[in-house]
Amino acid sequence: MFKNYLHIALRNLWKSKSHSAINLVGLALGIACSLLILLWVQDERSVDAFHKNSDRLFYVYEKNYIAGKLQTWYWTQGPLAEELKKEIPEVEGATAISWAGKEVFRVGDKVLKENGYSAGADFFTMFSHQLLEGSAKNALSTPNSLAISRKMAKDFFGSPADAIGKTILFDNKKNFTVSAVFEDMTRVADRTDFIMSWSAYVENDNGWAKEWPSVDPRTVILLRPGANAAAAEQKMAHMLDKFGTEQKDIKTVLALQPFKDYYLRSEFKDGVPTTGKIEYVRLFGIVALFILLIACINFMNLTTARSVKRAKEIGVRKVMGAVRGLLIRQFIGEAILMAFFSVLLALLIVTTTLPAFNQLTDKQISLPVGDGSFWASIVGITLLTGLLSGSYPAFFLSSFSPIRVLKAALPSGTRGDARFRQGLVVFQFVLSIVLILSTMLVSRQVNYLQTAKLGYDRENLLYIPLEGELAKKLDVFAAEVKRLPGVQQLSFVSSGNPTYMNDGTLSLGWTGKDPSEHIRFIHEMIGPDFMKTMKLQMVAGRDFQQDFATDTLGCILNETAVALMGYQKDPIGKIVEQGSWKTHIIGVVKDFHFQSLHEKIMPLILNMSKRNFSTAIVRTQPGQTTAALGGLEKLCRGMNPAYPFSYRFSDQDYARMYDGEQVIGRLSVIFAGLAISISCLGLLGLSMFTAEQRTREIGIRKVLGAGIPSLFALLSRNFLGLVGLAFLIAAPLGWWAMNNWLQGYAYRTDIPWWMFFAAGTLAVAIALVTVFWQTIRAARANPVRSLRAE
Repeated sequence: MFKNYLHIALRNLWKSKSHSAINLVGLALGIACSLLILLWVQDERSVDAFHKNSDRLFYVYEKNYIAGKLQTWYWTQGPLAEELKKEIPEVEGATAISWAGKEVFRVGDKVLKENGYSAGADFFTMFSHQLLEGSAKNALSTPNSLAISRKMAKDFFGSPADAIGKTILFDNKKNFTVSAVFEDMTRVADRTDFIMSWSAYVENDNGWAKEWPSVDPRTVILLRPGANAAAAEQKMAHMLDKFGTEQKDIKTVLALQPFKDYYLRSEFKDGVPTTGKIEYVRLFGIVALFILLIACINFMNLTTARSVKRAKEIGVRKVMGAVRGLLIRQFIGEAILMAFFSVLLALLIVTTTLPAFNQLTDKQISLPVGDGSFWASIVGITLLTGLLSGSYPAFFLSSFSPIRVLKAALPSGTRGDARFRQGLVVFQFVLSIVLILSTMLVSRQVNYLQTAKLGYDRENLLYIPLEGELAKKLDVFAAEVKRLPGVQQLSFVSSGNPTYMNDGTLSLGWTGKDPSEHIRFIHEMIGPDFMKTMKLQMVAGRDFQQDFATDTLGCILNETAVALMGYQKDPIGKIVEQGSWKTHIIGVVKDFHFQSLHEKIMPLILNMSKRNFSTAIVRTQPGQTTAALGGLEKLCRGMNPAYPFSYRFSDQDYARMYDGEQVIGRLSVIFAGLAISISCLGLLGLSMFTAEQRTREIGIRKVLGAGIPSLFALLSRNFLGLVGLAFLIAAPLGWWAMNNWLQGYAYRTDIPWWMFFAAGTLAVAIALVTVFWQTIRAARANPVRSLRAE
């Protein structure tokens, strides 16, 4: 029996090659898209979850109650990690982690800049980063310990084994001994080339990290096996009460977050990290389900559209004694067989496209062919897809009356059948229109982020790190840079990245301030000509001037800070207390964005300094950037030969803040386009069904002189109504989804009416093109054959 059904199924597939090919490709594309998305979702969820002790690893974060308002952040005190090990019995290990950025290393004549961070002695015993050489316990146990990656070991020493015990010079100041070599970290979340011991970080001009009032590093703890996380959190909640903090009347509560959750949930809501990249993961999980549903709906419509070709077969089988249940099993079996072939084709598509997909998403995803659960999932997808796509055709085809079909009456089904098929097409186009709208909005928002007016000019602006002799001979460096051809302006800033300023303070005071109120200001030290170099606009007062000695006791505020202080009227000369010293306002700068557009502009205070800068800001003449860079490189190599010349463009730094949005935007365009293409196959299926139901009518109309335009109007009328209904449903759904997504941005684009018009027009155009193709087929058919009874 099974062999007979298999033979019939294969014969029917081969007999209707074009129909089978459309069905196979449509289903395979849907499954392939869903597989790619699900692989991406699985990879996103597995970031930081690969550690052996992931269930016992926790981030410590702070809930700060400031004047009754809750402010939450991950920054913690440098000594906190060691204190937690002493005071909390449940804590087995703890480490502070502080990002070091790009640092210079030298071995002999070879000098390279590498990315890395510093961590405590427990780091490698807490985390499961693979060590190629060295021991986890001793890797960061001494002040001169340095763990490096396989890549860095090869670059400097030839191999990991040859690197162990060798000396490497850091920042041309301190010699480190390579104590361990770890496998290259390929994940974006933890990609690094060196890990320095925490004690070395503290000794390296970071003495503040020993003090309780300062916050900067992240703290991660490892609980003992069987320890209760809630109990440990309760014990450590008020630990900071006994230590001096920046403001003693600020109430700080410590809390825990599972380490594996941080990558997806790093944004706080009501004091708890619950949102973040998880929103994109959920969104694309839904998209994967929708695309699979669209593909299954196509299968239903295409199979139903070909029902007339199998009507007599069904009639004969019923006359010969086949019961409906047997026919249902046969047709579902055929659907599962088609799903099996589609899954095979989908796996081929996924294997072929994965390299490009990885490049697009900056991932290292591969098909887990050695994982039994993966193949179990594939079997599950095959069965689910077969049952889902074959259920309705099986019940529909098995319902045919043998008397009617053997009398050559075309099985039209009930009115409910027609409405169900039309409903499926409406559902498809609702999803397609929502995806079109969402894709248009994501692209619009990404474009808004890239072209937004930030209050300063990102063009022809570059940053040069001040290292070695450049920082020591700042006056000489500044004078030489200003003489270089192509250089327009020069200034300096204390932060490493003027595009993202985040060094804050809570210690500002002003006339009329509520003593219980502590507001975080961003604080930067800048050099002369900062406003000119950044092309910032002053709204009151003046810029810092090097010739004015008293300007070192002055400050410049942004508009947000002035409004917060209540100094909108005549702010110049007003006093601002900065800890133990007083400054006076000499100018007000127009608000500009110095952080992500996800965040509202924070109050900013700028002070002038002549030293202690980390970054030089250079504005080049338009069209002369190459010449300016050549001069800068020659100058830096001459003044600072121990350090390689490096620089960053401001617009590239800014674009990196939105890498995630750009990836999501590109994925949205691709998957929306594929979903729309698959939906067209569904509309094609219904138009094929309608054309076959009205074959005789079309033949009569052609005999009476009907041409392509009239036949097109006949076949497209109903479909345009379906697409119109889909648009009416999709428009409010799309607006709701887009509006919710935009809430994650403090500064965002609008949702213009023309987007809905464009999406509706595109959907109608797609529908008309699809129906027109079927109309051409019907118009070319021989009317004599259409009128002949079969």
